[in-house]
Amino acid sequence: MPVLIELAMSITFLDTHEVASYNAALANRTLRDLTQYRDAEARVIKIDIVNHVSDTTGVPKIKAEAAVESLFDAMKNALQRGERIELRGFGVFVVKPRKRGVGRNPRTGEVTDIPPGKTIRFKPGKELQS
Repeated sequence: MPVLIELAMSITFLDTHEVASYNAALANRTLRDLTQYRDAEARVIKIDIVNHVSDTTGVPKIKAEAAVESLFDAMKNALQRGERIELRGFGVFVVKPRKRGVGRNPRTGEVTDIPPGKTIRFKPGKELQS
């Protein structure tokens, strides 16, 4: 997948007034224009991880992107199987059951059962907490 498309898919939670400008930048397909719409708060997206891996290891960005994608795919598959992912010094990802609940339709007030499900929880490691 081209880096530009990957970046466009990774940009999240744009403010409403930025959507039109973002769509214009996407139409022009300039990387610099797309990156300016990331929030000012500290946020790391997949392309940032790919760039860091590429810079620190010296491998080409294509191979770094493949490595990061492979890691994420392995993590997704393990979590889908309900397995626990433990990364020493970083933290633990665990799949936990979610209780069933009762919801209400806001328009009609009708009661609706919400089925039980699963959710992913992350517990940071000691080194990450400090």
